[in-house]
Amino acid sequence: MKSAIALFLVLALVGAFCLRASAVGPVATAKNGAKLDRAIFGMGCFWKTQYVFSKVPGVVKTTVGYSGGNLPNPSYEQVCTHATGHVETVLVEFDPNKTSYHKLLEVFWKSHDPTTIDRQGPDMGSNYRSVVFYTSDEQKKEALQFKQELEKSHQFGAPIVTAIEPAKPFYPAEEYHQNYFVKHGEVCN
Repeated sequence: MKSAIALFLVLALVGAFCLRASAVGPVATAKNGAKLDRAIFGMGCFWKTQYVFSKVPGVVKTTVGYSGGNLPNPSYEQVCTHATGHVETVLVEFDPNKTSYHKLLEVFWKSHDPTTIDRQGPDMGSNYRSVVFYTSDEQKKEALQFKQELEKSHQFGAPIVTAIEPAKPFYPAEEYHQNYFVKHGEVCN
């Protein structure tokens, strides 16, 4: 009896974890059945990042959250301690027939300073680092090539410190962070 209760509790905890965490594969499905691609970017405050990507034609949905760390289901407060390894990120779901991953990379590189370590404007800490989390080998190849071309062009006047890493589980941020600009009319830097 005790082992059955213990098994039930373990399964309940696993189920609760799976409801919040999102293993991010390269493809999602839109409400109309269309196949969507997914991308994850960290470029400072996720409020601004979400706003910037939500304006790109072909982007169907954006969700702010946490990725890249080791703590399951982190809260905003935990991420802000810089002890979880998570980055404030945005999960971008886009229609590849209307925009491309390359276009999203252009927006990413133009919308923040990729030469500062763990900082964007006044926001400092590892949770604000510049990172591309790729969800497929194709995204990895394209992100690395894009970064290499920018480095060769010396466009930024300083070395690019943006990391390009495989996607880890994505944890949606608390509801009050979602679409912050739409709700409040302001974003950080």
